[in-house]
Amino acid sequence: MFSNRLFNILIPTISVFLGLLAGAIIMLAFGYNPIEGYIALWNGAFGSSYFFGETIRQVTPYIFTGLAVAFAFRSGLFNIGAEGQVIVGWLVAVWIGSSFEAPMIIHLPLTILGAALAGAFWGFIPGLLKATKGVHEVIITIMMNYIALHLSNYMIRNVLTDNQDSSNRIAESASLSSTWLMELTDYSRIHWGILIALFAAFIMWFLIEKTTAGYEFRAVGFNPNASKYAGINVKKNIILSMVISGAFAGLAGAMEGLGTFGYMPSHSAFTNLGFDGIAVALLGGNAALGTVIAAFLFGSLKVGALNMPTSAGVPSELVEIVIALIIFFVASSYFIRWILLRFKKEGK
Repeated sequence: MFSNRLFNILIPTISVFLGLLAGAIIMLAFGYNPIEGYIALWNGAFGSSYFFGETIRQVTPYIFTGLAVAFAFRSGLFNIGAEGQVIVGWLVAVWIGSSFEAPMIIHLPLTILGAALAGAFWGFIPGLLKATKGVHEVIITIMMNYIALHLSNYMIRNVLTDNQDSSNRIAESASLSSTWLMELTDYSRIHWGILIALFAAFIMWFLIEKTTAGYEFRAVGFNPNASKYAGINVKKNIILSMVISGAFAGLAGAMEGLGTFGYMPSHSAFTNLGFDGIAVALLGGNAALGTVIAAFLFGSLKVGALNMPTSAGVPSELVEIVIALIIFFVASSYFIRWILLRFKKEGK
């Protein structure tokens, strides 16, 4: 019999393989060469130091949004509001980063902390309503995504600037960018945020797997009624889980504002970082290490896809289809599990 740990490794791996295989079939059906398409995809993600730097840059916020969604999942909550939490985290980070100058040892941690607190507050509201009023977190977080989008646009145009479409640039003392890293990768937009993201993944692993609070989060996620009977404060854990989840997503916004762009533009639509984080968390099995690996996969696909139209003539939209198929196969894990068990029985 396959162990649960082995299933957690095999199912995402098989899902990725099936998604890539289905994508190859679709390319063939539309007259494209899948081998050339995937070679262009690989070269677009890792074919040069510049592309590698851009891939790492894309992976960084995906780790945070994946952790945000995964943390809530582990507590039995569906945080579909990571997108809004990214936006408010981005806004507050740029606001603090552009409002004054200070020594970097003070200014940079302050901007990062501000982004985390903003995302945490945006997660606190649906957590509070869920815990005290029983309002489903999906409904509230969807609504708050739109509030965050339009509120940030208003703040940029009327508070941070005088009717401009983007904020002022942050001070150098609040920047995560690195001239050394940029020169090392042919002036890509890679920044130090990747180290913060990996540290955040370690924090989530330690909190969930090695602490009493993590045990309570997992217990509430498995069965809130049994947890309440066992003396666990279910309401407190629901609120705290959404707060921590929102903080992770807010940090993703900080990576964009302090690292990739150095400012915040007004947005006519969502960034999709939060929504992609749902797929990252699902593929990563809602585990810290799995989320990091899934983020690297999604970042590679997103950046590599930009090279497919020019190098292989394959529309980059096909990568979105491949990603959707990977998510579909992850969601069909019960069917994959059944097939694996059938092979196991036949091998006896």
